[in-house]
Amino acid sequence: MNMSTNTDFTLAIEDLTVSFDGFKAVDSLNFYLDRNELHVVIGPNGAGKTTVLDLICGKTKSTSGSIKFLNKELTSLSEHEIVRAGVGRKFQTPSIYENLSVMENLEVSYPRGRGVFGSLMFKHDDEVHSKILDVAKQIMLEDALDTEAGLLSHGQKQWLEIGMLLIQDPQLLMLDEPVAGMSVKEREQTAELLNKISQGRSVLVIEHDMDFVARIAHKVTVLHQGKILAAGEMEEVQKDPKVIEVYLGH
Repeated sequence: MNMSTNTDFTLAIEDLTVSFDGFKAVDSLNFYLDRNELHVVIGPNGAGKTTVLDLICGKTKSTSGSIKFLNKELTSLSEHEIVRAGVGRKFQTPSIYENLSVMENLEVSYPRGRGVFGSLMFKHDDEVHSKILDVAKQIMLEDALDTEAGLLSHGQKQWLEIGMLLIQDPQLLMLDEPVAGMSVKEREQTAELLNKISQGRSVLVIEHDMDFVARIAHKVTVLHQGKILAAGEMEEVQKDPKVIEVYLGH
């Protein structure tokens, strides 16, 4: 049976390859992400982790292979169309509007896809407002709605950026090293946040912090030189001799 006949995956990547000047950064990758799954991709530097996210969101075009999101082929779409299809991505450096309040940051991220007249209607503003409050609560910033974003802690800025994606209601959320530079407490809170937001959508995370990975991952995939070295539950993966060799051999 061909795997791709299963329509239940949020994301189905098949035979994905991208070469830069003859170097295969991602090499015949097959990867499947279930609905409501929180999946973490780990691997040494240069393993191709960020490249995979770049391919999914259309920033980089593949040399060959297929990326299906909810059965829709993404490789032919522009970055903008991929976002509109329901894929949200947070990069390593937060891109928030420092001089706007938390509330305004969430407001400007709200998708206004209802036509000019739709956005003028009061009901719509009510809807926006309740959505903002709901997201603010999820990202633990409901008490900071009037705070200028530039005054938030490093961790809070990261949460705000996650909120700016959540307000667009993506079915796939991709996060590149979300806890880099965070305090211990912020890491714990971020683990809780990610566990919450993976109920109702799929979340794909790239991370280096193994303790953090163990707290959040439903499944882990280890990339090495553009290929999958191991995949499965965190406990199994950590005991895999190939994984130990790659991690300790570096």
